[in-house]
Amino acid sequence: MSVLFGMPVDLAYHLVCWFAAILAPLFGGLAAAAAIVAFTMLIRLALVPLSYYAVRGERARSRLLPQVQELQRQHAKDPERLRRELAAVQRAEGTSMYAGCLPLLLQLPFFSVMYRLFLSHSVAGSPNTLLSHRLLAAPLGSWWLGGAGPVSAQGLVFAGLFVLLAMAGLAALRAARRTQARTQARTPAGTARQSGAAAPGAAGQTGAADRVVSLLGRVMPFGSLLMAAIVPLAAGLYLLTTATWTLAERAAINRWSRLAPPR
Repeated sequence: MSVLFGMPVDLAYHLVCWFAAILAPLFGGLAAAAAIVAFTMLIRLALVPLSYYAVRGERARSRLLPQVQELQRQHAKDPERLRRELAAVQRAEGTSMYAGCLPLLLQLPFFSVMYRLFLSHSVAGSPNTLLSHRLLAAPLGSWWLGGAGPVSAQGLVFAGLFVLLAMAGLAALRAARRTQARTQARTPAGTARQSGAAAPGAAGQTGAADRVVSLLGRVMPFGSLLMAAIVPLAAGLYLLTTATWTLAERAAINRWSRLAPPR
């Protein structure tokens, strides 16, 4: 194992084993799987402040949408001027177009550690005992297309994981569409008409960008499902837990933001 991942994997191993020992009286043979869920929730709990600022940034960008559309119309033929104007607007609002990516980017190292943990047959010079644990009929270190394969009891466990990830993706997509609908409802009709009356070249560029963003918005919620098909079951369980947490977290933050007094 590389030096880069050696120490984090050792730490994750001992933490997951500690959680499993605590949860064993309650979950029995599922204690290791429950420990992965607890490990993931601990990580996401630590990232809650960043998630809050990310959601707040997204709401700020929604408020800025009419102004952004107007700037795109005015400076469609001057990309550098448009970039400066958009940056100035974002600074004034205290947000960034990348704010919503921070929690996801900060999770990547933890996901990588979980991935490596269930690839390693030894940790800190000792056998990796986590590989002997199972989630129902599937070892936590198993792969969808490996071992017994997809047409087996192990495959059924993976199928259940994929169904749950697909449901989480659909829920995230519906939540994103509701947010988009609320944003469009707040967008003045006059601004929308001005944007539609832009020069043909500008309209084409804006339309292409909107189509790309729309496509990414439809695909991204199912990224965890695609990833789970090529990683060990333990990493897939991490993905399911963090996807479910994200749904609940965003719903709670949005509700709190609506109830909180305006700034």
